[in-house]
Amino acid sequence: MNYGFVKVAAAVPSVKVGDCKFNVEQIESQIIQANNQGVEIICFPELSITSYSCQDLFFQQLLLDESEMTLIGLLNFTRSMNIITIVGMPVAFQDGLVNCAAVLQKGKILGLVPKTFLPNYKEFYEKRWFMGARDIKEGNVLICGQQVCVSANQLFHTPTCSFGIEICEDLWAPIPPSSNLTLMGADIVFNLSANSSSAGKYEYLCNLVSGQSARCICGYVYTSCGFGESTTDVVFNGKTLIYENGKPLKVLQQQNMEEMLTVCDIDVEYLRSERRKNTTFNNAASMLKDAPVQVVETAGLMNESNRELVRDINPHPFIPAEGNDRNYRCQEIFDIQCEGLAKRIKHTNCETAVVGISGGLDSTLALLVCAHTFDMLGKSRRGIIGITMPGFGTTDRTYTNAIRLMQLLGITIREISIKDACLQHFNDIGHDADLHDVTYENSQARERTQILMDAANQTNGLVVGTGDLSELALGWATYNGDHMSMYGVNASVPKTLVRHLVCWVAATNEDKTIRETLLDIADTPISPELIPANENGEIKQKTEDLVGPYELHDFFLYHMMRSGFHPRKIYMLACRAFAGTHSEEEIKHWITVFYRRFFNQQFKRSCMPDGPKVGSVTLSPRGDWRMPSDATSDAWIDECNAL
Repeated sequence: MNYGFVKVAAAVPSVKVGDCKFNVEQIESQIIQANNQGVEIICFPELSITSYSCQDLFFQQLLLDESEMTLIGLLNFTRSMNIITIVGMPVAFQDGLVNCAAVLQKGKILGLVPKTFLPNYKEFYEKRWFMGARDIKEGNVLICGQQVCVSANQLFHTPTCSFGIEICEDLWAPIPPSSNLTLMGADIVFNLSANSSSAGKYEYLCNLVSGQSARCICGYVYTSCGFGESTTDVVFNGKTLIYENGKPLKVLQQQNMEEMLTVCDIDVEYLRSERRKNTTFNNAASMLKDAPVQVVETAGLMNESNRELVRDINPHPFIPAEGNDRNYRCQEIFDIQCEGLAKRIKHTNCETAVVGISGGLDSTLALLVCAHTFDMLGKSRRGIIGITMPGFGTTDRTYTNAIRLMQLLGITIREISIKDACLQHFNDIGHDADLHDVTYENSQARERTQILMDAANQTNGLVVGTGDLSELALGWATYNGDHMSMYGVNASVPKTLVRHLVCWVAATNEDKTIRETLLDIADTPISPELIPANENGEIKQKTEDLVGPYELHDFFLYHMMRSGFHPRKIYMLACRAFAGTHSEEEIKHWITVFYRRFFNQQFKRSCMPDGPKVGSVTLSPRGDWRMPSDATSDAWIDECNAL
C-alpha cells in the first residue's frame, strides 16, 4: 500500500552544450538511479537534451535532428520501465520552434508541453528562437515515428495521481499555467527550468515555489540547469526544489560540478484532503469547468514491493520548526492567546482574571498569558488572582513552584485547601475516602472549579481556563470540573506545544529565577495530582502512564484532524517518525486508546468554553470540529486492531 504517496525525483545532469548524445547518456544514468530507488516520475531541466544555452545553434537542423535521434534512443532505453520521464527539448512545429517538455513512458511519448511565457529581457532572448504556447495552434506533430499532441493544456493521469507541467518563466507570470492545471485536477506540477544564478535570486525562487504550491494546494517539483551550461555571460548552478502545499520537503542548490538527484515522496492523499475542505479552491475550479484540457492516461507506475518512503516525518508537527522563524512563530502563538483574552476582558468589563495555579504546565502557560495580557491592557498584575488549591495528591515540588511563580510575576495569591471540603462532600454522598476511584478524583476537580467560579463572582472576575487541546482530544478533564471555565486560553494549544511555549518564555526571560522556575515546571511529570503521593513525596499519578505519551497522541491528533488520514496511514507515519523512541507495538496500543477516547469523549467538547484558535487544528464545536457525541468508533478501532 502506498498510502497516497507518489515518489518523485528532480534531476540535474551534467551537460555539454549542443552534445545531445552525451546529455542523453547522463539522463539515462540518472533514470537508472531513480528507478532503483522506486521513483515513479522523474523530471529533468529545461532543454536538457540539447542544453539550454545553445543560442543560435537552435536554428541548426543538425542539432534538431540529433535531438530527435537521441530521443529515440531514450525511448528505447525506457521501454521496459514503468517510470515516467520528463525531459526538455526543442521541437520543430508549425513553421517554428517550440521549447517543449516531452513526457515519456515505456517507449512512448505521452505528450509534448510547450513553454507558455518566453522571457525576452535582460540576459534572455528566447523569442529569438522559440514560439510560445499562445503563438501556436494546438495539434499533433510527427516525432520519433509517433503522432504526439503539442499542447500546454495537458493533464497526465497516472493510477495514483494527476500531474501538469510548466516551464521556467511560466512560474514567474502573474497567473502561471499551473494555476489552471491544478484547478483542472493536477495534484503535482513539474517545472523544467534553466534559471540562471544571481545574488538573492535563489531565495526569491523559493518564495515563488512555496507560494504557488500553497495557493494551488499541490506538490511542486522544480529542477534547473546546472554544470556544463555555457558561462559566457551567466552561470547556471543547478537547483532542485520539492514543495508540498507551501512547505519545503527537499530544497537543494548545486555547490559543485556534480550531478544532482533529489528524491522525495509527495503525499497526494493529503493534498486532496486539503482541497476537499477548501471551498475557495473548489469555487475557483468551477470557473474552469468548460476549459479545454487534453487528458493523457499513463501506464501503471512502480511495483509496491519496490516502495520505501523517502521523506522526513516530523514527530512533533505542532512545534514550530527550528530556525530563524521559531521565535517568531512562538511569539505569534503567544500573542494570539493574549489578544483573545484581552478582548474578552474588555468586552465583559471584568476587573480580575482568576486562574487555578497547580505548578503544572497548563496553568503555568495560562498564568503567563494572563500576565502579558494585563501588561498589554495597562492593568496592574495584582488584578490577576492566582489560587493554589492543595489537595490529597499535591506534592511539595508543584506547590513550591506554583507559589514561587506567582510571587515572581507579582500577582495576587490565594491559597485554599480543598481537603476538608472534599472530605465533607465524601461524607455527604457516603463515599469512602480511602477508595481512590473516579468519584474520589472528580470530586476534587469539581471542588476546585467551584472555588474558582465563586472567587470570580466575588471579584467581578473572569475564570481563565487552563486545559489544553490534547486533554480535550482525549477527554482528560472532569466534566463540569476543570473542563469548564469562562475563557480557555489553551484550548487549541496541544500539550507538546504547551511545554515548548513555557520553555520559550523561559529562554527569552531576563529574570534568572523566573527562568529556572519555568524550566523546572517544564521538567515536572504531567499529573492531575488527585491521588496521594508515594512514600517519598513524589508524584504517583503520572498522566502519560495512564493515557499514553502526549507526543504520540498529538501526532495522531494532528494527522487525523489536519488531513483525515486512515488509521493505517497514521500508524505507518508514526512508526517512521518515532523509530527508536517508541516500538511499533507501543504505537499500536496507544493509537487504539486515542481513537477510543476521542470518540467516547466528544460530549465534553460539544459544550466546551470559548477560546482562541492559534493553529490549523482546533476542536471547537463552533468552528473546526463538529461531531455527534454518540458517533461510534467501531470502524476506527477495527482498523487499529488489524494493524
